[in-house]
Amino acid sequence: MKSISKPYMNPYLAGIFLGLVLTGSYLILGAGLGASSGIARVAAGLMSWIMPAHTENSIYFGAWGKNPLAYYLVFMFAGTFLGGLISAFLSGRFGFEMEKGKKSPTRKRVLLALIGGLLVGYASRLAQGCTSGQALSGGAMLLTGSFVFLVCLFAAGYAGAYFVRRQWDD
Repeated sequence: MKSISKPYMNPYLAGIFLGLVLTGSYLILGAGLGASSGIARVAAGLMSWIMPAHTENSIYFGAWGKNPLAYYLVFMFAGTFLGGLISAFLSGRFGFEMEKGKKSPTRKRVLLALIGGLLVGYASRLAQGCTSGQALSGGAMLLTGSFVFLVCLFAAGYAGAYFVRRQWDD
């Protein structure tokens, strides 16, 4: 386990900063925060470099035009990634490690994480938004559906943990 050189940011202060970013997003862009559209558009951009005609004629990617990367969530996704990377370097926390329990082999952990990530990514595009967009942007607008979603999300997470906790330490 790597040593931590600096303490984490105060979560209340981080929450205030996140609220300011969300407020700025609404004031400047007229839209909230999210991640899944940015990732999908990066995939469309990569696909358009490899197979431009196929991408433009695709029902899903083609609707975004010839330059799918010209979208604010692409820049937000890139900024989130770069900001996290810079923060990790500045705090001395950058490194690679596999977090897993004693009962979970590395290959199984990687496979389950990959399958889970693909399922969540597919579901977020199917729902036309991700959990962060629903929770942050919908919650900031005080939408009842967003609060119901959050309660159900946390309840499902705690219920699901019952089935996978055996993969970690006893």
